Amino acid sequence: MKNQPTPSVPKAVRTAAWLLSATLFAPAAWAQHASHGATATKATTPAAAAPSSPAGHGSMDMKAMMKDMNDKMANMPMSGDPDVDFAMMMRVHHIGAIDMAEAQLRDGKNPQMRRMAQEIIAAQNKEIATFDKFLASRGHPQQKPATQKK
Repeated sequence: MKNQPTPSVPKAVRTAAWLLSATLFAPAAWAQHASHGATATKATTPAAAAPSSPAGHGSMDMKAMMKDMNDKMANMPMSGDPDVDFAMMMRVHHIGAIDMAEAQLRDGKNPQMRRMAQEIIAAQNKEIATFDKFLASRGHPQQKPATQKK
């Protein structure tokens, strides 16, 4: 079998894969952190340690968005085609990133984080359009718009 060069992976895909892996393994890190001297009265998870915020805003909003995204990805049926499965999973992941970036724009104050949120929305929407085009070419048209953005 002839060795073929490995195609370079775009930075956005590497970043998305890293973010996905971080969301999958973060609970294990939190659990490990809890075993390092935490008491029953001490907060042991980032959500519990975060300052409380009004319902529907801030960190609780982000936590709900992450749960929704992870649930959608975990329950997504696989097609058996790795290219289609990748595109479908990454599409959901990108929508989750856009939802969080929109929450940052709504609630965040830091100019650098707000700028980053705007950049994420623009980049992820372009990539979602690419995923949608690919999926449609493979007979998997997307029914729902990528975002609820205006």
